[in-house]
Amino acid sequence: MSGQPSGCGFLMSVVVHGDSVLNEQEKELSQRLQRLYPAVNETETPLPRSWSPKDKFSYIGLSQNNLRVHYKGHGKTPKDAASVRATHPIPAACGVYYFEVKIISKGRDGFMGIGLSAQGVNMNRLPGWDKHSYGYHGDDGHSFCSSGTGQPYGPTFTTGDVIGCCVNLINNTCFYTKNGHSLGIAFTDLPPNLYPTVGLQTPGEVVDANFGQHPFVFDIEDYMREWRTKIQAQIDRFPLGEREGEWQSMIQKMVASYLVHHSYCSTAEAFARSTDQAVHEELASIKNRQSEWGGGRDLGGQTPTCCSVSAEIQKLVLSGRMGEAIETTQQLYPHLLERNPDLLFMLKVRQFIEMVNGTDSEVRCLGGRSPKSQDSYPSSPRPFSSPAHKASGSQPHLAGVDSSCCNGVTSNKSHGSSPHSHKPCPLGAGPAPQASDVSLNGSCSQPPPSSDVDMEVEPFTNGVTDSSPNGFLNGSKHAGEPDADMEVEAAPSRRQLCGGSQAAVERMIHFGRELQSMSEQLRRECGKSSTNKKMLKDAFSLLAYSDPWSSPVGYQLDPLQREPVCSTLNSAILETHNLPKQPPLAQAMGQAAQCLAIMARTGSGSCAFASVDHYLH
Repeated sequence: MSGQPSGCGFLMSVVVHGDSVLNEQEKELSQRLQRLYPAVNETETPLPRSWSPKDKFSYIGLSQNNLRVHYKGHGKTPKDAASVRATHPIPAACGVYYFEVKIISKGRDGFMGIGLSAQGVNMNRLPGWDKHSYGYHGDDGHSFCSSGTGQPYGPTFTTGDVIGCCVNLINNTCFYTKNGHSLGIAFTDLPPNLYPTVGLQTPGEVVDANFGQHPFVFDIEDYMREWRTKIQAQIDRFPLGEREGEWQSMIQKMVASYLVHHSYCSTAEAFARSTDQAVHEELASIKNRQSEWGGGRDLGGQTPTCCSVSAEIQKLVLSGRMGEAIETTQQLYPHLLERNPDLLFMLKVRQFIEMVNGTDSEVRCLGGRSPKSQDSYPSSPRPFSSPAHKASGSQPHLAGVDSSCCNGVTSNKSHGSSPHSHKPCPLGAGPAPQASDVSLNGSCSQPPPSSDVDMEVEPFTNGVTDSSPNGFLNGSKHAGEPDADMEVEAAPSRRQLCGGSQAAVERMIHFGRELQSMSEQLRRECGKSSTNKKMLKDAFSLLAYSDPWSSPVGYQLDPLQREPVCSTLNSAILETHNLPKQPPLAQAMGQAAQCLAIMARTGSGSCAFASVDHYLH
């Protein structure tokens, strides 16, 4: 009896290990397919990953995750032939598609066929014998194109050989490879929506398929690079005629407006000067409309502009200081979030996530201090997309939402009873942190006053605030910082919930309750929203794991997830100035992406190598 539990434990460990291996293999497959076919949207057009247990003749047996095929019929006449199709047809967006089949055993006669077929083609036949069916056969090396009569094509193949099939969806041709060497074009004028297909006919025949589960024997990526170069050369040769100067000027204006949209005002002005453009209309408009938004806020002695204020708010969002970003937005644009309750809810959910991360000032001011790895913001190009956020209904206010103490903002100026003077923490903030709750190095973290935030942020601060324990900002050490802090960098502490402070954890939990109440109020006033429901559920799911960063929902803590939030808020701010939510460059990029999607749906394989990103790089 004593051996039974250990036996069960062994079996369980084998099962768990097997599952982890399968998950790792599936992850590797997905990564390889994504690299080979980046233009394919598998939600709409899934890629073939295995043979179909439903789309085969009865003499075909499948095993090893439906990748191994063996023959189990009589094999006496051609009427005993049997084939199997893959789970999905080849998407046109692949541009070039490739799979390989390894001959494990040629069986009695080696009557094997490898190729393609359309949905509905008889599976009681070898590929190539019927209309819309194409195959390369191992016993004689012939190619069969929708006919029972073959044509001489290549060498025979047998046990140990690896046969590849490449479908070019740009010129609708197909060629085969044997052991990594191309055999030349086999078929032309192929129809769309063909399935990888393999057929067997005599006992003992066994083959394995590779749809990307393992590296291919043939260098298909080199062939893809060749076709990508051809497509890009076609784009380069597109005739612009006498209008080339007009196009160049238009593109320059689009780039300038993109820079203005994302608050790179100084860069936009420098770009305009370098390209001999007049100051962009939107930039001039923004700088001339200072009186249209209120506040009289002192921004480090600078005259506030929409561009500079937007840069300040973006800097706060991208560094994870969501509480300060919300407060600054409410002070400078009093009615913006009030008229956009869904937007406010999204910002609050992001603030909760940053609390878990330990980067929001509401938890930092309570003694929690996160390691640099928790709140660093990687340098990355701004995405072209600027998602709009629909909103309706009235504003469900939260108590204490304007409070600044919990946002870690303390004023270094005497404003008296000014509307922007800072108030104590709101209800639920809890008592001041005890000695045990101070930050990891024994001192309470005090973020800088928001009036000290740099206005013209050309690169952002990578998420490291002026109060970072390592004394660095954008990789440069502050003057006067003690060298002892360098030791903190050498051995970063383990990531901890809310930066490691118990008081911060309690504040985060209370904030979560406020967020739940806000969600319920929003649902009552504006109706159900599946987007808001999922957003809140995903955020709360972080607390179900001892290490949220490595959990299935840990992607939310990635600093890159701040970018869509930042873009949505920026679009709303620009809309208050009657400026477009998206700059023309983003709209053009979106239109190009939609055109490529339409090309994919209509079977134009060149869309795979015509993406703007690939072309620019």
